[in-house]
Amino acid sequence: MSDVQTNNNVESNQILTKKDIRKAAFRYMFMACNVFNYETQQGPGVVYALSPALRKIHKNNDKDYIESLNNHFNYFNTTTPMANILLGASLAMEEKDGIQAKDAVQSLKTSLMGPLAGIGDTIIWVLWPTIMGSISGYMALEGNPLGAIIWFIVNILFLGVRFKMFDLGYTSGVKLITSFGNKLSIFTEAASVMGLSVVGALIASVVKITTPLTFQTGQVKLALQTGVLDKIMPALLPALLTLLVYKLLGSKKWTPTRIIILIIAIAMVGAFFGILK
Repeated sequence: MSDVQTNNNVESNQILTKKDIRKAAFRYMFMACNVFNYETQQGPGVVYALSPALRKIHKNNDKDYIESLNNHFNYFNTTTPMANILLGASLAMEEKDGIQAKDAVQSLKTSLMGPLAGIGDTIIWVLWPTIMGSISGYMALEGNPLGAIIWFIVNILFLGVRFKMFDLGYTSGVKLITSFGNKLSIFTEAASVMGLSVVGALIASVVKITTPLTFQTGQVKLALQTGVLDKIMPALLPALLTLLVYKLLGSKKWTPTRIIILIIAIAMVGAFFGILK
């Protein structure tokens, strides 16, 4: 009987419905970066996302509602899909303890937005689009329409994952994060190694640069590409071009736009003089 009463008390303390959680997740995904600013960054997006749910939690106390909104207006910035876990957990904490959870909510967001950004940036902004985008892009280059279809489908699936991450944060986010907090760096490093391996493999398969130059002495001909460069290292020219771009990106004098213009100029000059193809 005591277990049944405990469960009933837990259910009676639940203010938010699944629809409220879905609404908060959708509002954040829609406005997280649309109201981005250089003072609090994603803070306004967080307030926009959570305000209906917070209004429901603090339904009978306008002072607590305003205080909660002001708390969420504080600086917040992390990979937007990973933020769903923190925001879901924040709602659960405020639903349970009300405005007394204000400091704990802010501490949770401040302490974990950095580590979660490290994981999210590596997996979501580098690994995921690199692998799936390269597969889809390569199929599209080959004239296969499935490339575009696959890219569309995987992004729709990823949208569902983002909703589930908000649910995860709401139901067990605090427990999950604190349990695995000391292992976040391991996940980040492992994802980084995987991402670098994928990018390294893509250099040889996606970056296309060869030379048609041929050395001839009497009756003997030697193609520079197949006879020399490929013998030293397959895809040597793409690797050198990638290294050049990497070095230029590390220089303050070179912006991505300038580098793109430089590559176009190299390609045009090389093709005009028959050095590159």
